[in-house]
Amino acid sequence: MDSQEGTQCHILAIVVRVCALSAFTYYTAKWMINALDPNTKIRGKAKYVAEEQLRKLNSSANGSGKKFRARDFSEHEMMIASHLVTPEDIDVSWSDIAGLDATIQELRETVVLPVRHRKLFSRSKLWRAPKGVLLHGPPGCGKTLIAKAIAKDAGMRFINLDVGVLTDKWYGESQKLATAVFTLAKKLQPCIIFIDEIESFLRMRGSSDHEATAMMKTQFMLQWDGLMSNTNICVLVLGATNRPQDLDKAILRRMPAQFHIGVPRDCQRREILQLILQTEQLSPSVNLKELARLTAGFSGSDLRELCRHASMYRMRQFMREKLNTGEKIGKGKIEWDFEVKDQNLQEWEHLEIQMDDLLKSLSVMKASKLQAQGAFLEKDLELD
Repeated sequence: MDSQEGTQCHILAIVVRVCALSAFTYYTAKWMINALDPNTKIRGKAKYVAEEQLRKLNSSANGSGKKFRARDFSEHEMMIASHLVTPEDIDVSWSDIAGLDATIQELRETVVLPVRHRKLFSRSKLWRAPKGVLLHGPPGCGKTLIAKAIAKDAGMRFINLDVGVLTDKWYGESQKLATAVFTLAKKLQPCIIFIDEIESFLRMRGSSDHEATAMMKTQFMLQWDGLMSNTNICVLVLGATNRPQDLDKAILRRMPAQFHIGVPRDCQRREILQLILQTEQLSPSVNLKELARLTAGFSGSDLRELCRHASMYRMRQFMREKLNTGEKIGKGKIEWDFEVKDQNLQEWEHLEIQMDDLLKSLSVMKASKLQAQGAFLEKDLELD
């Protein structure tokens, strides 16, 4: 009996040692892989940001009373959650967008109202908000602003998806991250998945596509189909692009609501200029109607840059005249260490933008545009 008990104890000791050695080997190997993986720090930072965003969601008004806990989300979902923006953190509203009244009205009726009043619009499947919306048009015309304003108005969580997050060197990880985008959005619904420059990610598929990229696109579209088949899920995929012709046909089919945001016309440019300059001190000489006529072909971002340059011209002139920072220009040296007095600050507050400042800024921007167009033409000729 003693020998049998000794044998059993010996076997048990061996099993314990093997288990301990296996656990030690497993955790050592895991530590070494994490230490060698360059993305470990990125994951740690993403997890910290995601936890902060979840805390913001919990502290904000939540009609359902649901609390979001970090342990309820997978590692891949936490990576995507680091790009989450709460409606309270969005600083863009419809009042910040000018010249697009007709488009805004249609977007609010098509997208925002069915989300804000889901019970009312649930009586018919045809009344519900589309699962995919595409904003297309030239760059700088307000597509990203519109996307943020939709999320703000509808009270939807906003996932500003960075396509680079979906790429991973480990096989199969990209598909898991693509799946996590939609599983996270379902948990956080109502939610918008926003993809800027969507053509860079979901462009036309071809035989030259890398296998990993093709599998990631396929997984993304499969998860998207899951949203479309379930009418009770309040998740919207919103894309913005200035090259809609490069998008895959399967993607265009999944985005039935398409809105063209074009270059503003004269009356629209005037409204945009009024919005940009509404908080600025303007001289009576400023004629916004004439300025809108002269800025044909300018986008909203171009007009903002024009006004910024004009304001800076006036500021530079003020600094040279009142603060004496330009007295030694002719001598080859400028003294930048000047003292600002209270009297200077009062004059600074009443500094007015002149029409000449705007016209000077306009001429500089037009010259820059011509130079850029000339560079593109030279490049095209070299390629031909």
